[in-house]
Amino acid sequence: MSWLNRVRNALPFVARKETTDHLWHKCKGCGQMIFNKEWEENLHVCPQCDHHGRIGPKERFQQLFDDGSVEILPNPKVAEDPLKFRDSKRYVDRLKAARTDTGEQDAYQNAYGTIAGRGCVIGVQNFAFMGGSMGQFVGEAFIAGVEAAIARGVPYIVFTASGGARMQEGILSLMQMPRTTVAIEMLHDAGLPYLVVLTDPTSGGVMAAYAMLGDVQIAEPKATLAFTGRRVIESTIREKLPEDFQTSEYYRDHGLIDRVTHRRDLPAELAQLIEFLGRKEAA
Repeated sequence: MSWLNRVRNALPFVARKETTDHLWHKCKGCGQMIFNKEWEENLHVCPQCDHHGRIGPKERFQQLFDDGSVEILPNPKVAEDPLKFRDSKRYVDRLKAARTDTGEQDAYQNAYGTIAGRGCVIGVQNFAFMGGSMGQFVGEAFIAGVEAAIARGVPYIVFTASGGARMQEGILSLMQMPRTTVAIEMLHDAGLPYLVVLTDPTSGGVMAAYAMLGDVQIAEPKATLAFTGRRVIESTIREKLPEDFQTSEYYRDHGLIDRVTHRRDLPAELAQLIEFLGRKEAA
């Protein structure tokens, strides 16, 4: 044993104190260090550069719904690992790790509540759970959210955040694209609005399906929105793309979405849309 180890072992044990990792958040937009308390109070938005951080269902429901009005809706039951898939790890092990890390059953959660006194069902996709990938659970949860909105006679609002279809479920994940499209038609047949809020990032099969079928399309600022990657497109067309390509602002300026709305303004804007579209449908 070296003298350094002998000295270290002889020192009295000191309990680990709270580290700076628990006190500070490093903004992914500008790199500034922000107090976690300030970061949370500012709705997970950087006060320096206005970068919108990624948040999950729990934070989203807390920010949007009126106090005391949130009712978490039950999750659907689906067959896990239907293809017995394995890459570098077994699919069931990846699911177990994601559930441990996030505390969520899968990458989608529905809740009912009121926004400024107006009822709605909100579905939130969780990018922290395997990149928000769309598998059977996400498809079933989306449909369950639509059915809950129809049963209560309220709009359905979806917050998307996904890397696309879940490869571990193969064709079964891709089948969720037409299934969710049919569910949206069911909502329209019931005369109820379907609103979409695109958050960072939304891409792949989700972008090609329910993410772009809203009656009104809103996006958070500077969110990455794409069907396929920038490098793939550039190598295919052999041209340099604009710097702001595949961002919320680019989509708005080219007529693909309706609004780019700051996170703090979302509750008021959604409440206004619910009231306006509800009156229109009633008329």
